[in-house]
Amino acid sequence: MMFSNLKNKTVLVTGGAGFIGSNLCEALLELGAKVRCMNNLSTGFVSNIQSFIENDNFQFMEADITTLEACQRACHQVDYVLHQAALGSVPRSLKDPITTNAVNVDGFLNMLVAARDQNVKRFVYAASSSTYGDATKLPKIEDQIGVPLSPYAITKYVNELYATIFKTSYDLDTVGLRYFNVFGKKQDPKGAYAAVIPKFVIQLLNHESPRINGDGSFSRDFTFIDNVIQMNFLALTTNNPLALNQIYNTAVGDRTTLVQLVHNLKKYLSKFDPVIANVQVIHGPERFGDVPHSQASIEKAIKLLNYKPTHNFESSLKNAVEWYWERFKN
Repeated sequence: MMFSNLKNKTVLVTGGAGFIGSNLCEALLELGAKVRCMNNLSTGFVSNIQSFIENDNFQFMEADITTLEACQRACHQVDYVLHQAALGSVPRSLKDPITTNAVNVDGFLNMLVAARDQNVKRFVYAASSSTYGDATKLPKIEDQIGVPLSPYAITKYVNELYATIFKTSYDLDTVGLRYFNVFGKKQDPKGAYAAVIPKFVIQLLNHESPRINGDGSFSRDFTFIDNVIQMNFLALTTNNPLALNQIYNTAVGDRTTLVQLVHNLKKYLSKFDPVIANVQVIHGPERFGDVPHSQASIEKAIKLLNYKPTHNFESSLKNAVEWYWERFKN
């Protein structure tokens, strides 16, 4: 079984009740790992971990990464850390940069210190494609970034800088994964800062018009959660010394416009509800801080981590749509 070397290892997943974190917890438990889930439940939900909360190999710890003592407790006797806890969303960071910085920078530093102090073997963390900023060249290559366009982007870049220093100063092995527009089951469709795919799905299910910022030509490298899980596990288990203390794009290497996205969502959802095919799209002004186009080069991950994306955009979007239909059709 692939990643069988994670069996009986103790893995801390920060943000483990969130979208990506809860999927990682579930996949780790299926491999026989011991999972400690840390979350303050500000953007995570107990419902995401309810199905395995009674599992003997699962431990839920309600705590906040902005408290160093809590991070020290969370890292105690842990083999590996998968650090997913953060305040996402460019608009949220523009509205409240102080809180975004407190969580994403101060909280990240707390986790690095705790991992160092508790002798964690490896620290894998969620970086972000927002780090590319105003760089226009496609596809995005890890060592060619531009100027950040939001407070959120700055915080995620600072994470990468801190991780590098903790290797050179304290010999803590880290791996950063620059996520590109991750989607899939358990992604929250509600709230002011919901990601575009679940937000559009819920609007269409309610026969409401999705609102596209701009003309819809902006494009993204939408990445299914299963590909993200694979990258996290590859980063945790690699024996290639050259693969450690690196940053990797975590994506598929393709891009889809927002117009294409809505077209596909309507196509898949209208099979369940034909009325959806006739729901009109509305357009608003472009959103400040948005990057026009995002597409990753995944060559580095292929070369150093042996990454092989298992899910392309269209098939995985259909999978996600079916999950949302089953849970929100009423």
